Amino acid sequence: MMESVFIVAKYVGLLVIFAGLVQYTNYFIQLLLAAFQLAKSGRAAKVDALWRRYSDSAPPIAILVPAYNEEKTIVESLSSLMAIQYPNYEVIIINDGSSDATLEVLKDAFNLVETSRLYSPLAPHQPIKTIYRSQHQKRLVVIDKANGGKADALNAGINVSRAPLFCCVDADSVLEPDALLRTVKPFMEDPERTIAVGGTVRIANGSVIRNGQILKVQLPKKMLPLLQTVEYLRAFLMTRIAWSRLNTVLIISGAFGLFRRDAVLKVGGYSLGTVGEDMELVVKLHRTLIEQKQDYRIRFIPEPVCWTEAPETLSVLRNQRARWQRGTLETFERHGMMALNPRYGLVGVLGFGNVLITDVIGPVVDAIGFILFPILAFTGSLPLDYFLAYIAVTSGFGLAISVGSLALEEAQLRRVPKASDLALLTAICVLENLGYRQLNSLWRVQGWVQYLKRSGSWGVMTRKGFTAS
Repeated sequence: MMESVFIVAKYVGLLVIFAGLVQYTNYFIQLLLAAFQLAKSGRAAKVDALWRRYSDSAPPIAILVPAYNEEKTIVESLSSLMAIQYPNYEVIIINDGSSDATLEVLKDAFNLVETSRLYSPLAPHQPIKTIYRSQHQKRLVVIDKANGGKADALNAGINVSRAPLFCCVDADSVLEPDALLRTVKPFMEDPERTIAVGGTVRIANGSVIRNGQILKVQLPKKMLPLLQTVEYLRAFLMTRIAWSRLNTVLIISGAFGLFRRDAVLKVGGYSLGTVGEDMELVVKLHRTLIEQKQDYRIRFIPEPVCWTEAPETLSVLRNQRARWQRGTLETFERHGMMALNPRYGLVGVLGFGNVLITDVIGPVVDAIGFILFPILAFTGSLPLDYFLAYIAVTSGFGLAISVGSLALEEAQLRRVPKASDLALLTAICVLENLGYRQLNSLWRVQGWVQYLKRSGSWGVMTRKGFTAS
């Protein structure tokens, strides 16, 4: 009996180690692609040069900000949007049936009055109650509507907007002043084929933000946001730059992305009934345009930066990560036939193949390894060298990828302000392997369970607000 258990454990161990090697080989290839792309693109253009180049010809942009119970951050975020360096834009806040004082805060801060505005309900959404405009901020429009969720709110904003491009921004985010000028660049250079562009999202915790402006960039003072800072660097400076080079970007963060309005309306706008609306929209665009045999581009560029508030408690972070996992699985359910399907080219074989390995199978394999391996090693059912090999794969490769992403950031973008901060982030790259990554895997398994139970809850997302001093 024990011999049979030993044999099964041995082969399960080999399978988990092999799956880990596949995942980290995939990450290493992404790191190389990202390094090549950053080296090729060179330094970002100066903002004054971009203004001279685009000030007379830049297309109008509607900035859409869905807001649900965002009374603590909405004014700060909106102040940053009003200071954007872009010649022609409007800001549309969509109050999605907030149960707090979000609408009242907006009325008081921006002197809102009711207005009428014609629009066509091309994308589905819950009824709009009232549309407001600001008496002293002519760019500002506020929509008050019945609650329907983030995708529903964005669809309302798309319908009410009039610009050929729209930019979706989370209500708890702050854009750098030149973000739109940098993000619109691919649309200016290739207007016929470019349909969507994403930019970098950074952690704002610890930085000084006043009147919607980043006055001082600082690392978070708490451990959880610090760990997320390394995660965000890895996600945006490695994964998305790599996939952008191959035109296989499958997600543009809901916190910050620029889209062509007509292309999104042709696919029906944001799909309702999913918590992963940002990924689902991008995948739907890929699928539709490939099936229609159209030439298109979905890009990611690292220079435009959007700052967002990261969770500071384990419970809020757990809800967020379980929801992200659930959204990925919902998207995979709707479009899973693209995975490894040559009909969809690199998007299906590489992009969706990566989702299958990393996001669908990966969390389960990781959880099995983190839980099963120590038990088997402790009971003697698994040879010690198998256990050590697994630790080497998960920790050694993970550390190399994280440090490599940090090195890319410092070499090309130099957003980490001080050498001491760089040293601290390097230390965090080591620490994240000592419990944090394991917790994330368990939270993603929780997302799997919620997905199987068809849970539609977003979970509680508490906002602390930005630091002003």
